Amino acid sequence: MAQITLSATVQPQQMGQRLDQTLAELFPDYSRSRLKTWIEEDLVLVNGVVQNVPRTKVYGDEHIEITVEIEDETRFEPEAIPLNIVYEDEDILVINKPKDLVVHPGAGNPKGTVLNALLYHYPQIAEVPRAGIVHRLDKDTTGLMVVAKTIPAQTQLVRDLQKRKITREYEAVACGIMTKGGTVDEPMARHPTKRTHMAVHPMGKPAVTHYRIMERFRDYTRLRLRLETGRTHQIRVHMAHIAHPLLGDQTYGGRPRPPKNASEELMEVLRNFKRQALHAVMLRLQHPISGEMMEWYAPLPDDFVELVTALKADYVLHKDELDY
Repeated sequence: MAQITLSATVQPQQMGQRLDQTLAELFPDYSRSRLKTWIEEDLVLVNGVVQNVPRTKVYGDEHIEITVEIEDETRFEPEAIPLNIVYEDEDILVINKPKDLVVHPGAGNPKGTVLNALLYHYPQIAEVPRAGIVHRLDKDTTGLMVVAKTIPAQTQLVRDLQKRKITREYEAVACGIMTKGGTVDEPMARHPTKRTHMAVHPMGKPAVTHYRIMERFRDYTRLRLRLETGRTHQIRVHMAHIAHPLLGDQTYGGRPRPPKNASEELMEVLRNFKRQALHAVMLRLQHPISGEMMEWYAPLPDDFVELVTALKADYVLHKDELDY
């Protein structure tokens, strides 16, 4: 048995929701039935007061704290998987995740994940929920992730993430020629029929993505994006929603298509680029313990550099034919 403390703040958009529904959104790693049981067992504090009625309404900005003892339902095995460590101290760890590495074990990926690697390199992190993982990147998305090495650090980082105090910026290559930057402010939910996909949905959770143009190529656009929220597949879904899916994103329609009269070199690069062109390039946050503002950058991985170089060479070769 291990004692854990969960802590979060009710968000303004959750005003009027039932308490059990709100907890399910704030603590998605636990089932709604389990959270309801904890409410009924007097284990949930709302602004420091026990609340044991699941249907109680919330109003926004309440502080939630749950302290419980739970059995370790699944023991994930430590694995000697190398980690590219960008920063480390006693409280946090920032890594640069490569492609083809899943963050957390799940269906189809029971091992060989960032979590298994963390357990190997930092055995004590097993005492922190989710081995300190605060946010995730998709398997084929590269770049920066912060991990908490202690429970107090994780609690504060999760709180800052919920309050949108952590800044995450990405680079991407989108399909199509975009003329200006903008913002996609569209709620997201699980796809109604494809359960492994996400989709824009009017009854979904709020999701906001800002983007600006870095470079334009023939038939593709290089972007810098900033997340306000962190929904699953958010950038990929939002860009597909505005008809500019990410290059290489087979799930959301970004299958590489060579421009007209493309060189064999570019066609080869596009054929071999077998992931979505998305890289978490910058992470800025307030240190969860010291309060210091910190910022990190991760250079583009080799395959992304090769892609951009090939697209740029193709653009230079054909720029006299373009009308933009």
